[in-house]
Amino acid sequence: MEKMQFQAESKRLLEMMVNSIYSQKEVFLRELISNASDAIDKIYYKALTDENLTFNKDSYYIKVIPNKEGRTLTIRDTGIGMTKEELENNLGVIAKSGSLAFKSENEIKDGFDIIGQFGVGFYAAFMVADTVTVITKSLNSDVAFKWTSEGADGYTIEPWTKEDVGTEVILNIKDNSEEENYDDYLETYRLQSIIKKYSDFIRYPIKMDTVKSTLKEGTEDEYEDETIEETINSMVPIWKKNKSELTEEDYESFYHEKRYGFDQPLKSIHINVDGTIRYNAILYIPETVPFDYYSKEFEKGLELYSSGVLIMDKCSDLLPDHFGFVKGLVDSEDLSLNISREMLQQDRQLKLIAKNISKKIKSELQGLLKNDREKYEKFYQSFGRQLKFGVYNDFGANKEALQDLLMFYSSKEKKLVTLDEYIARMPEDQNYIYYATGATNERISRLPQTELVADKGYEILYFTDDVDEFAIKMLMTYKEKEFKSVSSADLGIEEDEQDDNEENNQQYADLFESMKQLLEGKVKDVRLSKRLRTHPVCLTADGEVTIEMEKVLSMMPDNQNVQAEKVLEINPNHEVMNALQQAFSLDQEKLALYTNLLYHQALLIEGLPIEDPVEFTNNICKVMV
Repeated sequence: MEKMQFQAESKRLLEMMVNSIYSQKEVFLRELISNASDAIDKIYYKALTDENLTFNKDSYYIKVIPNKEGRTLTIRDTGIGMTKEELENNLGVIAKSGSLAFKSENEIKDGFDIIGQFGVGFYAAFMVADTVTVITKSLNSDVAFKWTSEGADGYTIEPWTKEDVGTEVILNIKDNSEEENYDDYLETYRLQSIIKKYSDFIRYPIKMDTVKSTLKEGTEDEYEDETIEETINSMVPIWKKNKSELTEEDYESFYHEKRYGFDQPLKSIHINVDGTIRYNAILYIPETVPFDYYSKEFEKGLELYSSGVLIMDKCSDLLPDHFGFVKGLVDSEDLSLNISREMLQQDRQLKLIAKNISKKIKSELQGLLKNDREKYEKFYQSFGRQLKFGVYNDFGANKEALQDLLMFYSSKEKKLVTLDEYIARMPEDQNYIYYATGATNERISRLPQTELVADKGYEILYFTDDVDEFAIKMLMTYKEKEFKSVSSADLGIEEDEQDDNEENNQQYADLFESMKQLLEGKVKDVRLSKRLRTHPVCLTADGEVTIEMEKVLSMMPDNQNVQAEKVLEINPNHEVMNALQQAFSLDQEKLALYTNLLYHQALLIEGLPIEDPVEFTNNICKVMV
């Protein structure tokens, strides 16, 4: 028996890895199964190039054997095995990968994949084991060897007896501690769960003995336990199959099997790319919003696999925030991984996959909008808010990509319409895309500010989401047409530009100046309205901050007290104007009363809070008596 030491840097790496590299101890089984799969792959590759070697796939498998009494867990494979030299090189030097060396020596190109090219995964076993023993017999040797280590202190190698080619990794599982229940890794159900989670799509059978209760022969109600060898993994991932082999029911079943949601997916997207970078993906657009979608607890991201082995549960880098509702997975053989299969370099390949996925999602949504309007509108009711947030987010970096997917309720169509559909219906004399904001479509339809635009026959888009106006301000234009709020100071309508009311403006100048002083600190100005037809009064805003934006900003936790520059507009053709003129001439106290009432009436129309409800109700009573 030879006693050997790990290299100094390997010893330090082992200590660091066991304590910090892997986020979850359960991944040790993933790593050992991946190594076992590699060992079988190597025989398969040898068989392709050696006419004396045949590869019968049914003879190759991986077996996981828990032993509660002996407190051991064995992972056995029928792969290529290791010689003494390979044991020393591959297990004596941490981060030296036998798989990577095999791939290089045999000049294996991209058409044949080997998972374990990074040489660290084996040592994950020390997270759960006091002692790790490897018994192996190489295809190229008549002698078997036993490698044993208790961790960073080193290892021993000695000749051993083993009849069949292959490797057994035997873990002496640690005793339970306050932080960890190591007994879990001896329980059949727990091991099966880990295998299904991480290694379900390993291409060779992963077998376990399970105990089943069966009806005793010759009896009607007596049962006996029977040990049955079962294959735990499904082996062939759905994303590796041809689309022609699969039905919509297959995709839906996989959606529920992966627990992506309890709803039915609105759309499934199957991607197979074999170009500069190879990857497969199954993506889903859900039907309903997850209960925590708009909370801090929600984690966006796709499952990331490398050659069928789960690397990350939620790889957020694969999805932009505005498509964070998409569920699914990506599997690639070409991603650069370092140290362990959990740690992913932010490299060109990942960014390229993410970019392609984003384009594909947009394309599929456009197709849904064009070919299945009802289904798209259902999607939009659930996730349209996220698309609008995407337009506004990152200083509008994604607005060009998302603008064609937006929809808003239309005053004319009485349903959701796209910006493109709005533009197509615009009369020749209309210069702007008009919109109005409010809590509901019904309330917006009754806003006084909409009267002039509606009378001109122009379509108005209704904004009821708090993000709507912010998104449109970021978008600025669509197909060279600017957006214009019905509450803006200048509506850009011909009547606005004709100043045939100059005499009226002069006539009311003193009245409006008095009202402005009475409302000092509340409004920027009081002026004659050109937009009102039947209503007496309304509030509009000068400047970029609208009244609706002020309401949204005031509800935010970090409220900076941003306020719109409010303007009180009075309808010169309404009877209230006569009452205001008479009060201005005869009774300044009554003018203050009327001004206060009109201002609060305008606040109520806008859905803004009244500063003093008691004073307001008392003022109403004064008018009545």
